[in-house]
Amino acid sequence: MQKFLTVATILKPQGIRGEIKVMPLTDSEDNLKSFSSVIIAGVSYKVLACRTAGGYAYITLRGVADRNAAELLRGKEVLVDRDEAPELPEDRVYIADVIGCELVTEEGEKIGKVLDVTPARTDIYTVLTGDKEVMFPAADGVIVSVDTEGGVVTVNKKRFEEVALI
Repeated sequence: MQKFLTVATILKPQGIRGEIKVMPLTDSEDNLKSFSSVIIAGVSYKVLACRTAGGYAYITLRGVADRNAAELLRGKEVLVDRDEAPELPEDRVYIADVIGCELVTEEGEKIGKVLDVTPARTDIYTVLTGDKEVMFPAADGVIVSVDTEGGVVTVNKKRFEEVALI
């Protein structure tokens, strides 16, 4: 398991006092309010303030005093230590834990390896099958189970073939 989790992407500076506007990659932008520190481009920052509005979070960091300093962070990912991340409900997993898992059918047929998961209303999985990438949405009935400890994502073969972009 990864020690750090990506929780947001920095969109732009907000105002002139160094605040940054971020796109949360969590279930709720309010989750970002619980972090006391974040890591951006390998540098640890203490979170001084965090507010949310309209699906975005606005974060003030120690050491980012003005708009110019905030501009240097544009496009970077915001990471947090896994120990500081909130506990997930039993049926939820962190995307970082799914990447690298083997994708198999209920019958045990190997399909490929999960390369990426794009967060959306219905997450989009990218899987390497042989030498090509296949994408599929995590629509109803496609994913049967996710075992991050065992490194296996199990799908319903029929539903997978219906929705996969091959």
